[in-house]
Amino acid sequence: MNNDCIFCQIANKELPKQLHYESDLVVAFDDLHKDAPEHVVIISKKHIATLNDALPADRLILGELLLAASQIAAKLKIDQSGYRCLINTGANGGQVIQHLHLHLVGGRPLGPLLTKSIASSGLN
Repeated sequence: MNNDCIFCQIANKELPKQLHYESDLVVAFDDLHKDAPEHVVIISKKHIATLNDALPADRLILGELLLAASQIAAKLKIDQSGYRCLINTGANGGQVIQHLHLHLVGGRPLGPLLTKSIASSGLN
């Protein structure tokens, strides 16, 4: 745990948040700056600064982030219409808080993401 990290403080219940989900490994709560009708942040309870800092021993945490997203999407009734899971890593990836977290976004059509990059890569 990092005492200066706001997500560590939330995970440790030092800062109160209404939780959508909690397990031994992760907690989830509404994003303060919603980009869609449903925008939930799922964080690891263990302080891992970025996805690059995750170790093989953290595979259960990484899996729990995705499984929690699926369960929360069902609870929010966006599982059938669709949703997006995002993990921002580093400055160019848009990571603002240096604590591993996943954004679950849905509740409206989200449109394409990085379609120009994908089209130019020849992967389409």
